[in-house]
Amino acid sequence: MTAVARFVKGHGNLIGAVVVLSVAAVVPLFMDPLSNVTDNFITAGAFVVMALGLNIVVGFAGLLDLGYVAFYALGAYTVGWFASDHFSSVNGEKGIHIAAGDFASKLPGIHLNFLLILVVAVVIVGIAGMLIGLPTLRLRGDYIAIVTLAFGEIIYRFAVNGDEITLAEGYKLTNGRQAIAPIDSIDLPGMATFDSAINLRPYYWFVLVMVAFVLLVNFRLRDSRIGRAWIAIREDEVAAASMGVPLVRTKLLAYATGAAFAGISGAFLGSYQSSVNADQFKFGFSIFVLAMIILGGLGSIWGVVLGAVLLSFINTYFIPDVFNGVPHKLGLDFDLTILNFGIFGFLILLVMVLRPQGLLPERRRALELEGIGAGDAIEVRAP
Repeated sequence: MTAVARFVKGHGNLIGAVVVLSVAAVVPLFMDPLSNVTDNFITAGAFVVMALGLNIVVGFAGLLDLGYVAFYALGAYTVGWFASDHFSSVNGEKGIHIAAGDFASKLPGIHLNFLLILVVAVVIVGIAGMLIGLPTLRLRGDYIAIVTLAFGEIIYRFAVNGDEITLAEGYKLTNGRQAIAPIDSIDLPGMATFDSAINLRPYYWFVLVMVAFVLLVNFRLRDSRIGRAWIAIREDEVAAASMGVPLVRTKLLAYATGAAFAGISGAFLGSYQSSVNADQFKFGFSIFVLAMIILGGLGSIWGVVLGAVLLSFINTYFIPDVFNGVPHKLGLDFDLTILNFGIFGFLILLVMVLRPQGLLPERRRALELEGIGAGDAIEVRAP
């Protein structure tokens, strides 16, 4: 085997990521700056970040999480609190501004630079992930699902009724269904302020950088000591504990890391959409993200990327723009958009029946589902 072949074999994921991201980076140059396709790709990129975060919890560590929308909500509200006039009376209505853009620095409220907001979101949501993970440490299977589902519903209710929860000096926790808006546009040092009304490309490239960063972290974590500990817990928690894996710390790290990615994505989507509305954080969104992982393949990083992009485009393009009028053509009086989650459920059912390992399965899980034992797997790999 030549040196080039050995390098390609040992760095296949890195080479694949560079090729895919390089091709993706030039795609918007061939489209209108305000193209709907670019908009759909931006949303898909944010969902990829979320799905890769949930994959750490569910795919790597084997901990079912049905309340993942809670972390998305906290990340979105972080940008709502610290990049808008929500706290308009702070500092005598002069506002607090830290590295904010020229326009935002003249507004009341709290206005932080978006990069600082991402750091704050990671801290807030990471802590929330560990707090939500604590009650599940002694639970398994369906019981974990019930507890995490409950936390997701709790966050949603706080979001909906937050306009009635008063903080210090009369500030509201959230604006409920009225939304926190407008939210500051992304303003990076040395770059012009992002403006979604003029050009979507800066948002596209920013979310692409986020995807690249999260992919790098996922691959490094999967191959690290903590990644192997997560996989050991997923395969056999009792055996992992007997081999010295600290279950409490390892599980909490999985929850915190997965939650942090949802917080980053939530903060980005809040800024991109320029509003944070409580109705965005319903339970169905957690199932939507979970469906991405099931479709792509539990534990498979590239599979999750594929599943997230496919389901995102089905949700934002194919159902509303391509197939929405099909029921009317068949003489039925309804739009296909009202059946979104029914369609996603049907797709999950098809995948579980026809290809339970997912579209791009992880090798270990594919062997398990094909009924090949560890010893057989070694024999299969042998020359």
